[in-house]
Amino acid sequence: MNTQENEARTSGETAGGWNADAYGRNARFVADMAASLIDWLDPQPGERILDLGCGDGELTLSLTGRGAVVVAADSSPDFVAAARGRGLDAVLADGQRLGDNPRLAGPFDAVFSNAALHWMHRDPQAVIDGVFACLAPGGRFVVEFGGAGNCAPIRDALRAEAEVRGQHPDELDPWFFPEKETYMKQLRSAGFSIAREELFARPTPLPGDMSDWLETLARPFVQAFAAGAPRAEYVAAVRERLVPLMQDADGRWTAPYVRLRFAAIKPA
Repeated sequence: MNTQENEARTSGETAGGWNADAYGRNARFVADMAASLIDWLDPQPGERILDLGCGDGELTLSLTGRGAVVVAADSSPDFVAAARGRGLDAVLADGQRLGDNPRLAGPFDAVFSNAALHWMHRDPQAVIDGVFACLAPGGRFVVEFGGAGNCAPIRDALRAEAEVRGQHPDELDPWFFPEKETYMKQLRSAGFSIAREELFARPTPLPGDMSDWLETLARPFVQAFAAGAPRAEYVAAVRERLVPLMQDADGRWTAPYVRLRFAAIKPA
């Protein structure tokens, strides 16, 4: 999901783009469960902060609420419109090409990102290098995103059913879920020092049915199939594979999230 218009885009490459309303209904937990990441960032009044992959701006409001001056960036026009509707200064920008957008040149006191970097799979090192360049000396890079093993059964089911139906999973898979040490090495190679790092499991109860999750958060896979019966049959088949792994006796779904969280510092 990568446009090359006047302003490029950031938080993921999903066919057909994001729908902010659907995201709010089916994935609000993504922001809610990362609220403690704000404490890692510890934004101060007057600090200039870039929220990279801001989504609909729900979590960004926590930064402005503490008095920070925030530029919110996302790759989705629908998310940017939703963030602007919340009164945020939001721009379309490609997180893998931050230097292309003068609004994001910085210097920023901090770059913050939640649940976005794993969508920037084409060139993860370019994301890190771009963030380093736009930070002021002493600036911090505070992030949570999917780590190795994140939602592995879901990913496996999506890939397997796509292949059964004649698709090439590697061409559809939009995610980058790195090992912690691999990503820390990438950060250090760009010049960052690591102040804090953590990889942890976060089993996450879903607000609705697994099909809602798939249609909202696995769009590159789902939208590879024609609307109507082919798409519905694909979603149903993926869901069926996951019933014994993720649905309890009462019909509730829990997704096996694994999160990588870190705070990195640009040398002063």
